[in-house]
Amino acid sequence: MRARARVVARADGRGGTRVAELRGESPLLLRSTAAEGGVATVYVVGGAAGPLGGDDLLLEVEVGPGAALRVGSVAASVALPGRPAAVSRMRVHAVVHAGATLHWVPEQLVAAAGCDHVAESWVELAAGARLTWRDELICGRYGESPGDAVVRTSVDHAGRPLLRQSMAVGPSAAGWAGPAVLGGAPATGSLLLVEPDGPAGPGARPVTGDDGGAVAWLPLAGGPATLITATAADAHTLRERLTPA
Repeated sequence: MRARARVVARADGRGGTRVAELRGESPLLLRSTAAEGGVATVYVVGGAAGPLGGDDLLLEVEVGPGAALRVGSVAASVALPGRPAAVSRMRVHAVVHAGATLHWVPEQLVAAAGCDHVAESWVELAAGARLTWRDELICGRYGESPGDAVVRTSVDHAGRPLLRQSMAVGPSAAGWAGPAVLGGAPATGSLLLVEPDGPAGPGARPVTGDDGGAVAWLPLAGGPATLITATAADAHTLRERLTPA
């Protein structure tokens, strides 16, 4: 299945934001809800199961100067196997203009057994733009080992690279569950915070949790940004670790 979706948010001139463009194709259906505090909100609603092997999905997001947009999803995305040797792909391309804010906070990606999935995100931030970008990956459904999944995130700030990050799990990713990567944790994720006037994080040293997972705050060179990365025994604990106090 091939699907394309696009959302564009513009400042309304009264201190708020309006959704100027909203279109999608199953399974990438978009729904706009009431704005809160001047922030427009759009949810991705899965119009079909998947992504399935062979699917090619693209979501484009643009936030105009001075606008603020929150993009979430109504449920976790479960990557499932499809026809033999077929890879599923989900691509997100976001452009955030000067003075604009984007909160990208979807639910988790679950790499089900037998899947072969690639999730790629490319974010272009103008100088003065703000960003909250959350990625969460769950390695398999309850009681099963994951299929192959790769999550790549690239973020540019003011025309220069800010973040290049990639995580691979599953049978084709040697050592992914070992101590140098996830240490056996079935849930992992990251939260990127770009705040032109905000403080850096509390330090780069990881903190180990009671469940054997860990969380680390990493101030990034090249921009007013902090990256929080975490591993956990379950999705609930992972979300807690990726929620700044």
